[in-house]
Amino acid sequence: MSEITPSQTVGPFFAYGLAPNGRCQWDPNGHYSWKETVGDNLITPDATGTKIHIEGRVLDGDGKPINDAMIEIWQADAQGRYAHARGEKPRPNAKFTGFGRSATDKDGVYSFDTIKPGAVPGPNGKPQAPHIVVCIFSRGMLRQIYTRLYFSDEKANGADQILTLVPADRRGTLIAHKQPGSGTATYRFDIRVQGVDETVFFDI
Repeated sequence: MSEITPSQTVGPFFAYGLAPNGRCQWDPNGHYSWKETVGDNLITPDATGTKIHIEGRVLDGDGKPINDAMIEIWQADAQGRYAHARGEKPRPNAKFTGFGRSATDKDGVYSFDTIKPGAVPGPNGKPQAPHIVVCIFSRGMLRQIYTRLYFSDEKANGADQILTLVPADRRGTLIAHKQPGSGTATYRFDIRVQGVDETVFFDI
């Protein structure tokens, strides 16, 4: 008689599969060291556009930090082009992939350095507001969850055909807020996987 194979959560075991050379370990900042695959700095020498820094915390249903989550992002370049797009002329910034990965530290903090994306076509060809797709892997989850990050200083948010599908009182959970200060523009985006002000997640 055969038995059902036990299910497995995506953490904390996922780290091993992300280090093909077997060097997955904590770095001095409390992050997993995944530099041999993909890291949290997406900016390449050939990338054009506005450089930005994204930072935030991943919190559980009690508002406590999740210290072993992994955040992946996927985005277009400053001209609204994805790296995988077919049928287009070669991009001058071919080294910019738009894909990054960050681990949370002991305080649940993650961060990325990247280029602010441009508008991309929506399902009906109408431009969407600049946004970044965010994927969260964490302990206790049987599968990863997906959300979107929009920028607080984008007027196009009000007409974005995906964002406007979200109830008005929940849209704020998808907005990264620009922080005051000079230098590289910094946006704050906290992710709450449960509880009060839970981030809106999408079925993929």
